[in-house]
Amino acid sequence: MPASQSDIVVCHPLRTPIGRFGGALAGRRPAQLAALVIAEVVHRSGIRTEQVDEVILGHSYPSAEAPAIGRAAALDAGLPQTVTGVQVDRRCGSGLQAVLDAAMQIRSGFSEVVIAGGVDVMSAAPLYTHEGRWGIKGSAGLRLHDALARGRVTAGGDRHPVPGGMIETAENLRREFGISRADQDALALRSQQRVAKAIDEGLFKDEIVPVTVRTLSGAPGAARAGGTPLGESVVDTDEHPRPDTTAGQLAALRPMMAASDPEATVTAGNASGQNDAAAACLVTTAETAHRLGLVPALRLVSFARAGVPAATMGLGPVPATEAALGKAGLTLADLDLIEINEAFAAQVLACTRVLGLTGTDHEERINVNGSGISLGHPVGATGARVLATLAHELHRRQGRYALETMCIGGGQGLAAVFERVPGVA
Repeated sequence: MPASQSDIVVCHPLRTPIGRFGGALAGRRPAQLAALVIAEVVHRSGIRTEQVDEVILGHSYPSAEAPAIGRAAALDAGLPQTVTGVQVDRRCGSGLQAVLDAAMQIRSGFSEVVIAGGVDVMSAAPLYTHEGRWGIKGSAGLRLHDALARGRVTAGGDRHPVPGGMIETAENLRREFGISRADQDALALRSQQRVAKAIDEGLFKDEIVPVTVRTLSGAPGAARAGGTPLGESVVDTDEHPRPDTTAGQLAALRPMMAASDPEATVTAGNASGQNDAAAACLVTTAETAHRLGLVPALRLVSFARAGVPAATMGLGPVPATEAALGKAGLTLADLDLIEINEAFAAQVLACTRVLGLTGTDHEERINVNGSGISLGHPVGATGARVLATLAHELHRRQGRYALETMCIGGGQGLAAVFERVPGVA
């Protein structure tokens, strides 16, 4: 049905290609990558830059190179200094939370037009120290902490630590729900096959903003280590997928927690990657979109958050989904597409079992073009990346409703229901 004038709508959801860890995008600073997508959203929408009120970006591994990265990226994208900006961190849900924060700003009257999304260059996540400012004392030396590793174990705070990180939470779900290694590998293989098919058919072409990068000499990793510039190349395809993956290759991988748990099943093949990407969209009301000549792609129907135990954070999408659907007056049967980000195969399988989304019929509408295992998981950007992929696929299928869900380190879940706005190619 046509959107009412006060409905929140999403216009021109776009993303960069997803870079492999240490890959082609590793040398790009997060604000630069985000600015590229923001500028393209502005260009494709045709909006005047001074009509943008705010830029909200999810960002999970920041440094002081771009504080309040929404503002820094807005300026780097050529938006005027009247445009404000902010960053949010709800871990894996950050990019989606940015879109929802934009919706709440608009609904409250605080803003009229917001660009929202997320970015992370996990290849350049900082190494840091708490002790170095006041000098090195004693014989221990200076200890640097890896932001990637620490972020996975500290999200539950002091009272709910997860010593084994997010892998431990996936193994907890495997244990609780009796999820086999074979089932996890089968989901991972299906994810790789689906993303390979989507790439072959050019399904991501319209949602991807190509990125021009310097071509450097040296071994893999030269982009981050500083090789000799040779020229430029254009990255327009996701780097993380492994289209030639076989069941035998997945079965041969050693579980990452095998040393401490002989029954461990989570491997590098059935878990998401750590990646580099940015994504963004324009958020406003249907009335404002009509007045400014913008073309909405989706209407935001409802959304919800939920808290769950940090040790089983992967179940966060379950209560969040139930709440979001309840607010929308919909059921799972009403959804044409469902995105459950593949942080881990075990986590997706646990969620689908609890929600009753098992069987071939349900599999045909869940993560239809792959997800975190095959595409990768640039944490701060993923929620907005999923939204871009979901929006384009929903229009290709001429479906009506779609659900996006994110599990979140520390024990949270986020879910949003979107409706296709008819008439958009």
